[in-house]
Amino acid sequence: MHFSRQAPVGALLAMLCSVALAGTGDVARAPADLRAAVESLWRANPDVAAARAELDAARAQTRAAGQPIYNPELELAAENADVDRRTASLSLGLDLSGKRNARTALASARARVAEAGYVRARRDVAVRWLKAGVASSLAERETQLGAQRLELMRRFAELAERRFNVGDINRSERDLAELAWVEAQAQQAALRGRSAGALASVAALGGPRADVFRAWLAAGLPAWKAIDTPTPVDVPELVQAQARVDAADAAIGVARRARVPDPVVSVTGGRVRTAPGLSDNVVGLNLSLPLPIRNSYRAEVDAARAEASAAFAARDAEALAAVARAQESRARLEALREAFGAFQGSRAADFAQRAALLDSLWQSGELSTSEYLVQLKQSLDTALAGVALEGEAWQAFIDQLSTSGTLDAWLGTQGAKEQP
Repeated sequence: MHFSRQAPVGALLAMLCSVALAGTGDVARAPADLRAAVESLWRANPDVAAARAELDAARAQTRAAGQPIYNPELELAAENADVDRRTASLSLGLDLSGKRNARTALASARARVAEAGYVRARRDVAVRWLKAGVASSLAERETQLGAQRLELMRRFAELAERRFNVGDINRSERDLAELAWVEAQAQQAALRGRSAGALASVAALGGPRADVFRAWLAAGLPAWKAIDTPTPVDVPELVQAQARVDAADAAIGVARRARVPDPVVSVTGGRVRTAPGLSDNVVGLNLSLPLPIRNSYRAEVDAARAEASAAFAARDAEALAAVARAQESRARLEALREAFGAFQGSRAADFAQRAALLDSLWQSGELSTSEYLVQLKQSLDTALAGVALEGEAWQAFIDQLSTSGTLDAWLGTQGAKEQP
């Protein structure tokens, strides 16, 4: 895929959309409480605050670039000699080559780079927070499964002790049950540690607590064909890459105009006393023009052109990468959604029912202690694998929102349209 240097951003994004968003349809909007939580996150997160400060600085530089380049200069001169002279001069450089307009265009393009960087920072922080929140909620669910296992192992160890005392099982089976309980305690401590780490990841971003994710996850993974796709889709990486191309092109204009010397016009007025009682008025007009002989500033133009070529190539590379990311996240989401749907429809999803059945079979003597532990461990591992699969599916859903440029539309936030 190749784009012309003069291709507008909208056309560039439209070409990406035709590849990355084919068949996505509509996606339901985020819950209102989740949207409010993300907006609160953006207000509190330091990365977003830093990007916003850079945007404000770029906009201020644009206003500064629009100001006149030269200020008038006032010079007062006095001379006492054979001829007494008292003069005042006013000089002003003239921007005849359009340096002011060129600098304004460059600053404006750099402001668009900063604006896209701000939108990108908001998106990246939101994606990290959403992923961390999903991981936190699912880690909490894993901890709950672990707590069920711990209770089962505790009760199993107590029953095994009683059955050993009446001679129903041997010592090795009793010891095996006790070891299983000790192992369950260690595993539960590890799960609680993972849950605490996931909560810390959410807190480290400066947003609200992860409580808002429980209701969102409980509603189930949204069907992708169920959010209005924005037109054009805002992909911050591409918007930023195009703005860098525009800035590099504008820098060429600045370098070209810097080669043209600007004249300085000055007007002088005063009085000159040539003898006692004899003086004359003096009026002068002066024009000075620098001569670009020793340095023609051609090297600066060549450097600006090379930088523009690099920015252009980087934009093409970013476009290819953006399409690849969107395609990959789309394929991964479809595969994980299908796998998770199959898991939900299977009997493996009901760990509690399976655990109760195994307990009944063991107490009735149809399963040995070792068989009970092996099957219970398999059931729990399957349940935990289901939670991990659900987590991967949610992560893929968030990635698809990010890579397709529909995160702002899904959240119902302003995104790139935010004004200062």
